[in-house]
Amino acid sequence: MAQSAVPTSEPLDRLLQEVRACTICAPHLSTPPRPVLQAAAGARILVAGQAPGRKVAASGVPFDDASGERLRAWMGIDRSSFYDPDFIAILPMGFCYPGPGRSGDLPPRPECAPTWRARLLDKLPSIRLTLVIGAYAQAWHLKPGTGTTLTAAVRSWREQGSQVLPLPHPSPRNNGWLQRNPWFEAEVLPELKARVSALRGP
Repeated sequence: MAQSAVPTSEPLDRLLQEVRACTICAPHLSTPPRPVLQAAAGARILVAGQAPGRKVAASGVPFDDASGERLRAWMGIDRSSFYDPDFIAILPMGFCYPGPGRSGDLPPRPECAPTWRARLLDKLPSIRLTLVIGAYAQAWHLKPGTGTTLTAAVRSWREQGSQVLPLPHPSPRNNGWLQRNPWFEAEVLPELKARVSALRGP
């Protein structure tokens, strides 16, 4: 069959339009669906998070909150680099705010990842580093047999290879975890900054 003359970016553009119009979870959400994500075919880093919080759902900008400030500091980059879709793709496990729970937000809606994730990842051929943030993303992206707790998963970072790095969520709610696990700042963050810097290019 002859090759199509359609630019390779166009299929991803159409898919992103579909995702942003998605209402599959509407019956289960406390607010109207508003999928929040960022992607371009040339992205070299994938941020695989959980789901947008209330502030992010309101702004429509991924990690536009205190968690994002900390994540950017961990990565050693500024907002301009972080929000460059040709550098960084941001695909949480759930694209819409799932609503409030008893302690923090509810988990990502389970319909979202099976519906969209594989299709989107297939359109991101240039990804060289995936930052796997939180337990739900780690269950999808990490090697089978990785530790069953978030702490064990993050401790396994050396076993995941050079293209995957598990992280705790950068939310202020995890301040206690960060204090109890000083090895994360001492061992993982320098590696994270080095890997991100190597992929930034000139």
